[in-house]
Amino acid sequence: MQTPFSPPRAAYVHVPFCAHRCGYCDFTVIAGRDDLAGDYLRALQLELSGLGEPREVDTLFIGGGTPTHLHPADLNRLLAIVRRWLPLSPGGEFSIEANPAGFAVEQADVLQRHGVNRVSLGVQSFSTSLLGVLERDHDAAIIESAMRSLRGRIDNFGFDLIYGVPGQSLSDWRKTLQQAVELQPAHVSTYGLTYEKGTSFWVRRERERLTPVEESVEAEMYSVGMTWLPEQGYAQYELSNFARPGFVSRHNAVYWQGLPYFGFGPGAAAYVGGTRRTNHRSVTTWLKRVLAGESGVGASETLTAEERAREALWLGLRQVCGIERELFASRFEVALDALVGGSLPKLIDAGWIADDGETIRLTRSGRLVADTVARELL
Repeated sequence: MQTPFSPPRAAYVHVPFCAHRCGYCDFTVIAGRDDLAGDYLRALQLELSGLGEPREVDTLFIGGGTPTHLHPADLNRLLAIVRRWLPLSPGGEFSIEANPAGFAVEQADVLQRHGVNRVSLGVQSFSTSLLGVLERDHDAAIIESAMRSLRGRIDNFGFDLIYGVPGQSLSDWRKTLQQAVELQPAHVSTYGLTYEKGTSFWVRRERERLTPVEESVEAEMYSVGMTWLPEQGYAQYELSNFARPGFVSRHNAVYWQGLPYFGFGPGAAAYVGGTRRTNHRSVTTWLKRVLAGESGVGASETLTAEERAREALWLGLRQVCGIERELFASRFEVALDALVGGSLPKLIDAGWIADDGETIRLTRSGRLVADTVARELL
């Protein structure tokens, strides 16, 4: 059984390059600087070499940014470096994020050649007007073209979709879900649009140049997804994630279970030995430090036993299956009921948490107010 102090069996690698930065994005991204790709690959090689020796993992996730924005030759080099230091165990899950724009057979062939077996496509919407609001650089035809490049090479692909887009109606959202399912992805993620401080969307909302969807409508959009996607064979297994049988994200489950993982690249987080380390979010700062032989870590925090348990409590409740009391106690050395005190009965009475004595889980109505439940528990 893995615990927070077990050697990591999962790894995340961050690739910061994008064709452009979307207005809602607050990830570590650099646009229009493809000239830095060579320096990035050299720095990543140096950072990974800090492992001392290759470390086998069960799940490997390359995210961004847009990893597939790299020129195919650089993408090939990236995957070779990653596989050198992070070999995948037999039957392991190797995921990568991709955007439909610019994704073609050449990229798909590189991914297949290096053993990538799962692709997450940043579709977001099929509506030309809503994609324009989101400042995306693709349309429905480009999505279908990307799908043709994947089919027969990597059939385990999923879609990321966004709801609550300014100007989006409930009917628009239903149509997006319908169009997504018609393309038969193995996995669907649905995310409510957020306005993060520091993004252009935040500024535009503050200046009343963007009008958010009403909260009640956004909640109904989420509810529609929770009802309709399972009816189409996509079981909800986490607050934002739905999958056909056998296609849940094994990598993300590592986060939700509070287990350790490696993290490499600018802005990447790692959780090893009970300590969380986050690399510099500035791509150029991370590059300069790592290429100079220095640490790329920007912040580090060693969690107390209680902090580890409380974080795992909330992350675990994101899963539809909930948290098993016995497993939680064995992993985090504290009884779940002792941790939550008197808040649990109130949440059960409110109908937000179900408790069968062995497991606690969010109810359907609890998923709609998950942030409120988190505040009560933590």
